Amino acid sequence: MRLEYFEMVDRVLEHGPERLVARARVPEASPVFEGHFPGFPLLPGVLMIETMAQAAGWLIVARSGFARMALLAKVGEAKLRGMVKPGAELTVTAELRHDGSGYAVLHGSLAEGEARAAEAELTLKTLPFPAAELETAVRARARAIGLA
Repeated sequence: MRLEYFEMVDRVLEHGPERLVARARVPEASPVFEGHFPGFPLLPGVLMIETMAQAAGWLIVARSGFARMALLAKVGEAKLRGMVKPGAELTVTAELRHDGSGYAVLHGSLAEGEARAAEAELTLKTLPFPAAELETAVRARARAIGLA
């Protein structure tokens, strides 16, 4: 994870047309932890949700053959079940529930070992890449995390 750059997924471990599993390692140090919370650093819940959303987005991008990108449109049924501390090794899973009409609905989960840390229903808007530079950057990041 590079929190300051919103690069939450470090490595795609497996993916198919309806499921993606990735690894995300929370950094030991980040300015995020200076305020959340002094003396008791925790990964903010919003960044847990962002991590699940990014895994879901990667599934949609790969599923479309890199023809479409995905933007988070809705978070539903979010449950933050555990505290995630610096240095945690997280497994992120995204499972497709529906894809069509310009939207995809997925179930995301985040776990540290056997302990589930978070889960949510994520709705993503899918659309063609609006700029060639963005598509190029997404393809480069996909290669870096082992997706392409």
